[in-house]
Amino acid sequence: MVFGPHLTFNFLQVDVYLAKSLAGMLYLFQYPVRPATMTYDDTPHLSAKIKPKQQKVELEMTIDTMSPNYCRSKGEQIALNVDGTTSEDSNTYSMKMMDKQTFSSIQATTNTSRYAAAVFRKGELHLTPLQGILQMRPSFSYVDKADTKHREREAANEGGDSSQDEAEEDVKQITVRFSRPESEQARQRRIQSYEFLQKKQAEEPWVHLHYYGIKDGRSEHERQYLFCQSMGMSENTELVKTRSEYLSMLMPPVTEEKIVKPVGPSNVLSMAQLRTLPLGDQVKTLMKNVKVMPFANLMGLLSQGTDSTAVLRCIQQVAMLVQGNWVVKSDVLYPKDSCSPHSGVPAEVLCRGRDYVMWRFTQERSVMRKEVAAIIKLPPEDVKDFLEQMSVARVNRGWEFILPTDTEFVKKHPDVAQHPDQVWWWWGWLEKVFNLSKEDMMIKKVDPPTAVHVTGDQRIKAARDRARENQASLQKEHSQRKRGAAGTSLRVKEEPVSDGEEPMDTSLPNGSLNGHPDDDDGPPADTLNGHSLHTPSQELQDFVEATFRKHFVLTLSEVKRLFNLHLASLPPGHSLFGGISDRLLQDAILLCRCRQILVPFPSQSSAAADEQKVFAVWETGETFDKYRQVLFEIFMKNYRVRRTLVQTRLTQELGNGVTKADIDRLLKECCVSYGSMWYLKGTVHS
Repeated sequence: MVFGPHLTFNFLQVDVYLAKSLAGMLYLFQYPVRPATMTYDDTPHLSAKIKPKQQKVELEMTIDTMSPNYCRSKGEQIALNVDGTTSEDSNTYSMKMMDKQTFSSIQATTNTSRYAAAVFRKGELHLTPLQGILQMRPSFSYVDKADTKHREREAANEGGDSSQDEAEEDVKQITVRFSRPESEQARQRRIQSYEFLQKKQAEEPWVHLHYYGIKDGRSEHERQYLFCQSMGMSENTELVKTRSEYLSMLMPPVTEEKIVKPVGPSNVLSMAQLRTLPLGDQVKTLMKNVKVMPFANLMGLLSQGTDSTAVLRCIQQVAMLVQGNWVVKSDVLYPKDSCSPHSGVPAEVLCRGRDYVMWRFTQERSVMRKEVAAIIKLPPEDVKDFLEQMSVARVNRGWEFILPTDTEFVKKHPDVAQHPDQVWWWWGWLEKVFNLSKEDMMIKKVDPPTAVHVTGDQRIKAARDRARENQASLQKEHSQRKRGAAGTSLRVKEEPVSDGEEPMDTSLPNGSLNGHPDDDDGPPADTLNGHSLHTPSQELQDFVEATFRKHFVLTLSEVKRLFNLHLASLPPGHSLFGGISDRLLQDAILLCRCRQILVPFPSQSSAAADEQKVFAVWETGETFDKYRQVLFEIFMKNYRVRRTLVQTRLTQELGNGVTKADIDRLLKECCVSYGSMWYLKGTVHS
């Protein structure tokens, strides 16, 4: 091929002409979801419209409902979902079936300067520059219309409560917010957002067009403009260029386009970018984003070999020590002249309220949201924001500090923990602002109660002996027991704890049981084989007994969860709210003719201590008890078994009268299956 004023193909000269009649108006349509052999040329086009600036085109075409490939039932169902049962002029499908579809365009490329449409005639090649290359794909906007119809129907069904809703709206609180001047970064983020782009696209009006088929006379007339119209005029001079110049004109060198990087949020920073900052800025950025962090975790995020002493100096500038963990300072999160994103409260007031929340967490592990809100007097959303930054909500326990106390850091750095600047340098003005006395502002140092420990084997043996000796008189004793709580503490000779066994804390919370203070008038704790066993209240006993009759096998963790749900259903001030310890709950379980099943969990098991304490109903007075007892004895030797093993053991112990229905009932009541193995309920997690 020789390039010059003409194109030469195998010694055949071809004149090239540039046609400009349709320049700026010629678009190439591609249909990527349609085979090239199946064109839309003969498909009736119902409408066409374009947004020229955005190069957005929509075409509406008919669907052949008589085609053997058309599913009539589906088409009618789609029309029903979109338009409903009413007949209106605004309906999308007037024929009560989906008889048309819409194609919407997306740009295949934004730069079409190197693309042209070419036609060849009588040894001449005519080129017309393309304005755009658009890919036409089916639009599913009718799905959005169906969803809108569905929401409208639901709203109409709920219209009966509109008067009540209006009454509630009358007393709704109105919060007035004042917009601040928009910064340049905020403006850049806004104009690059999806919402802004959608708004700009919606602002340009549609230009409606008339579609002419490929065989229409008007189309044939327009196709003539693809040929150069001024071939005989003097301006069509011969192109005088060298081969290399002409090749460069056809294929210009690729130049790197300057890409404007979008301005990301101010809190997004990669670790590579972070480590280019000074150490102080690294620490400040990390604490501002994480908010609560142990010192060891902070060192792990910094570059290897960073001096811990330098990090300590930096972190004390931007964070405070709470329970051995570092919490970012309030003035770092809420700088001067800023305000709350929720309520518009000034930064100074926010810092004061958040500092009080931080101080409360130095006093105790958990705080109550209502108590905090009553003192700092800030909007609920701000109080919740403070608490979510440094704590997690616990059922019936308020908000608990998010991390465990880092005693190792406090022991290793006592100078930091007890530094005068670290002992809450703001406490003076907190005292003044919130009218707190100096005694209230002092950090409370409460010695933990002395816990008496007893091994699990001791408690199981004591419970078994008591069940055998007192089974006949258990209900009689309960009915004759006087009202009141047993305030006598459990005193058991302390014995060494075997390896791998967690000691059990037998002390009662706040020196009380079931809400009644310790006194000498209450009934003493039951004594069995030299051990004291607290007698639970009748109501607690009834709850535990009913729970195990329903579930048969439960871990201590699951019993506690069910008990908390039961407490949530009781009215405020009920006697069961008076502090039921884990020890008392386990005593109640063992007194309900239940036993602890010592399941031999694997050493690598990740189950928590409460999840490894498994209790099961041992005796109910039914003949089926012996089936359960054989099953539990099997699980005392292995934490998972096969059905065939259960069937063999039952046959050995109980004879050939064991049926498939008996085994099905037993496994359904007490076990769960994963794969081909059976586990006691609660001892395995999916």
